[in-house]
Amino acid sequence: MKRSVIAIGLDAADPDLLEKWMSEGHLKNISQLRQQGTYGRLFNTVNYCDNPQESSGTERTWVTFLTGCKPNKTGYWGSIKFDSETYKISHGDLEGSYESEEYPPFYAMGDDYRVAIMDIPCTALNDRVNGVQILGWGGHFPHTLSHSQPANALPDIVEKYGKNPVLHKDYGYWWDRSYFERIRRDLKTSISTRSAICCELMQQEEWDLFFTVFGETHSASHDFWHLSQSDHPLYPHLSRSDEGDSMLEAFEDVDRAIGDIIAAAPEGAYIMLFAVHGMGNNGNDMFSMTFLPEMLYRYNFPGKAAIAPSKPGAALPPLITKTRRNTWAGEVWQRKFDANPIKRLLRPWLPGRFLKTGNKLDLISPYELTEQSAPLNWMPAMWFTPLWPHMKAFALPAFADGGIRINVKGREQHGVVDPSEYEAVCDELTQLVYELTDARTGESIVKTVVRTRQSATETGASLPDADLIVIWREEPTEVVDSPSFGRVGPIPYYRTGGHRPNGFVIAKGPGIAADSSLPIGQAADLGPTILSLLEAPIPERFDGKPLLNVSAPSSAVTV
Repeated sequence: MKRSVIAIGLDAADPDLLEKWMSEGHLKNISQLRQQGTYGRLFNTVNYCDNPQESSGTERTWVTFLTGCKPNKTGYWGSIKFDSETYKISHGDLEGSYESEEYPPFYAMGDDYRVAIMDIPCTALNDRVNGVQILGWGGHFPHTLSHSQPANALPDIVEKYGKNPVLHKDYGYWWDRSYFERIRRDLKTSISTRSAICCELMQQEEWDLFFTVFGETHSASHDFWHLSQSDHPLYPHLSRSDEGDSMLEAFEDVDRAIGDIIAAAPEGAYIMLFAVHGMGNNGNDMFSMTFLPEMLYRYNFPGKAAIAPSKPGAALPPLITKTRRNTWAGEVWQRKFDANPIKRLLRPWLPGRFLKTGNKLDLISPYELTEQSAPLNWMPAMWFTPLWPHMKAFALPAFADGGIRINVKGREQHGVVDPSEYEAVCDELTQLVYELTDARTGESIVKTVVRTRQSATETGASLPDADLIVIWREEPTEVVDSPSFGRVGPIPYYRTGGHRPNGFVIAKGPGIAADSSLPIGQAADLGPTILSLLEAPIPERFDGKPLLNVSAPSSAVTV
């Protein structure tokens, strides 16, 4: 007799946070599941030149989970791609799902298994899934189209339950009270509706695998961190005790939904709850999107500054808690340096449409990029793109770790760095990046800088676009000092919750000891673990291994 598995993903649900809340008596269903089953932590790594380093990038972590394989095998390092011929960036946003015949999702098990999936990020419809696939009803920017197999499944859900109120509408700003009130309300609706849809799908038949992901935990963690967790710099200025803990409120709603789904599960089914990665204070966005691009601009153009220059050693102003613009991009762009003192004085007060540059050898404004329908037009790293062909090195746009591309002759269309100089440039940049400090504390903002290639001439589809990866420390700041290039900032904070490499897994069912522990695993181990519980074959191509072995030897069969 087949065993059924109910898999529930919590996108970007941080284990430190969940453990804290459970110890305080919150999240009763998750806590009960943990007590009744086994619990373990995940810590994700990727390999750069066969050197394992921590990884918090959300898209590549989901693809690692889906395929059971790490990026150096699949070649998928993220949704942002750089073209060395044109110096252009593409971003797989609405159609950014990962598709590969060589590395299909683990749940594409063919006719022998009945499978229902709903809202798995970064995936695509797959013909080898025997059952129902519903993608893009909800989720935090799921990097997949809104479609289904059979084709009528998603339209039928929308007709009965309505469109998801959060889908592609959870990118607001911490200073926007109307956004806060709307997203708080809409997350509640999204969670309760997801629960109802899942319970209905589970009643349609006894699936071998039923799998859904709550993207609402990702949205809540990005948007509410500063209102929930006292370690964020904005917390003393913006949190209000009369409003309660909005992030905990969203997680409590998810916890109740999990209880409903477990109650609807068939008797004897395995229940597996997990997060492929976590969330914490967001330093990555500011460091990778703004500070690193600006420092590389100053490296390439000595004596010049582009964004938010200020005097090193000067007394720091208070944290920015009041804004003039409706967008974060507008707030940062108004801090662009202008040599004309009158323009510099007027810049904070002029409407955005008057803040274009028009100079081909200057930064391009987010307003101009928007008119061109350029991807990621709001990200400061993109504003430097007109200058990339003239630079020795530049920062690629990124959501997590920083990425530096060396402009190599013979590899890039307008390469500047001779391959013989590649090692020296990498060494120089590495040292300069290590010097970056938080201007408010004097502490380093860098954990490590990693090479991704053995040489400038090393090529291959499995390599990341960046030559150097910068892994940042976890303490956020909005003003950075460099002994070589001066001070950048302050600038306003962006999203207050940021990605972390930590995840977790809880599993309950026949043969799993109550209140037991698992060894530390990775996202790549989750797919094999689900297949093991299903007693399904585990492909030899997988980098991950089952974290559980409840019925060896059959769960260890390979194909």
